[in-house]
Amino acid sequence: MILQLDTVTKDYIWGGTRLREEFGKIGGNRLAESWELSVHPDGMCRVSGGEFHGMTLREFVGKFPESTGKNSLGNIPVLVKLIDAKENLSLQVHPDNDYARRFEGDNGKTEAWYIVDCEENASIIYGFKENLTKEEFRRAIAENTLHEKVNTIAVKKGDVFLIRAGMLHAICKGCLIAEIQQSSNVTYRVYDYGRVDDNGNTRELHIEKALDVTSLERAEIPVQSREKGGIICQCEYFTISREDINGSGEIHVNENSFTHIMILQGRGELISENTTHKAEMGSSFFVTAGSEWHIKGNCSILYTVV
Repeated sequence: MILQLDTVTKDYIWGGTRLREEFGKIGGNRLAESWELSVHPDGMCRVSGGEFHGMTLREFVGKFPESTGKNSLGNIPVLVKLIDAKENLSLQVHPDNDYARRFEGDNGKTEAWYIVDCEENASIIYGFKENLTKEEFRRAIAENTLHEKVNTIAVKKGDVFLIRAGMLHAICKGCLIAEIQQSSNVTYRVYDYGRVDDNGNTRELHIEKALDVTSLERAEIPVQSREKGGIICQCEYFTISREDINGSGEIHVNENSFTHIMILQGRGELISENTTHKAEMGSSFFVTAGSEWHIKGNCSILYTVV
């Protein structure tokens, strides 16, 4: 079974307009994020059309727990986003499962970024250049020298980065990113450029918690191949694949996991069990475990399983 999803948009001060203009997302003039697959209480997707129209995805999988597959029976442990960074995001870190569950009542967050598109000279921040002590990290925050300690990496369309819980990181301006992460909404901001929100208030920083959870070891810079097709990122929480469809393609979803499909470019049709869904750029679909589906058209898709 294929369910099309209504997604949830978020307005943050660093967001742009591409999600509305190019991907058809609904919201105000500034759209920072679109939550494409989510059962998190901070932004829950709903089914769009068909027998279950208007039902939250959490309600659907609660009613049909087998739909998620054996690996996560009755649960969707991942959250998929599109992110438009018109400006730099804060320098930040996410806790691991143990810390997040003890102090936040949420999951930890390991995430992966697929660079859907980016401006020339766009970059990200990815961990530290060298090992630091906790006191060196604290001093760099206090003296505003943190940017001297971190890796700033130039990015290109098609790059993939795995950001494990505990790694200091930031998406920088000019990046359009698909983010696949654990289902969590816990972020500890370390540095935010002194910005203020629409009410003139500076955003909260979380220095002490960040000091607790940040990995202070030198980060190894991943080598990018930018190869098209097949698995592009895999960890203990999710597997992400990308495919270019030219005419038609067919994928079998086994009993172990559901699949989330996001149309990154182009258009086509998703067909399963004698039902057909139009697949436009920016649309998202939840495919139940064990389903056979195929796609016709000319489009690029990103799909995620657990």
